[in-house]
Amino acid sequence: MTPSAPEPRTYRTRMARPGLTGFRVAVKETDLWVLADRDYTLEVQELVIQERHQLEAYIAKNPAFLTSLAPWPPDPFAPPVVREMVEAAAAAGVGPMAAVAGALAARVGRGLVLLGPEVIVENGGDIFLAITQPATVALWAGKSALSRRVGLKLDPSLSPLGVCTSSGTVGHSLSFGRADAACVLAPSPALADAAATALGNRVQGPDAIAPALAWVGTLPEILGAVVIVGEKLGAWGRVELVPLS
Repeated sequence: MTPSAPEPRTYRTRMARPGLTGFRVAVKETDLWVLADRDYTLEVQELVIQERHQLEAYIAKNPAFLTSLAPWPPDPFAPPVVREMVEAAAAAGVGPMAAVAGALAARVGRGLVLLGPEVIVENGGDIFLAITQPATVALWAGKSALSRRVGLKLDPSLSPLGVCTSSGTVGHSLSFGRADAACVLAPSPALADAAATALGNRVQGPDAIAPALAWVGTLPEILGAVVIVGEKLGAWGRVELVPLS
């Protein structure tokens, strides 16, 4: 896992939920913001270190895993986090590292759900949510006029849920498209992460929004998706958009 330059995550100042405590945990490149019923910093650090150790050990033995842009062959002997990434990436037709942020957020979130009823784990724009009441996630789309002006209202019946976003104009993640935001909802955050990358790759401009959404709608287990390019927005599936002030 190669280091990347840190980027300011000022959007985290807007992440809040009544009754939940927010705290940050950073281990190497993994930088999480967590909302839970209390501060579980030590527990989250332990979870992240454990998952990263398994992933890093696998990459050390299989260096091509880190750079592959094509799906990785199934490996029944790989650690669980790797198998989750491989399965998600294969479903979306991308390389396995396209699912890493979602997979790590999910594995931390699932561990914390055992300690409290509501948990939100954000990992660079990729989110695991276990909620008992509705929540709204703002769509960050860089310089688009719609950035932070539109949100996704999430019903707790969809929980646990992954909400993951890829961008060709924001952040350091690899994208071959020009979408300001390509957001995907799925029960598996790893799948949502991989599918968001694949969705974003298909958007070279506003005219590509509709066919790209039609494509993502063919993937099993995807619940919904949103694409923003400049002032244009398209949505598909179980997506409830709400205006934000």
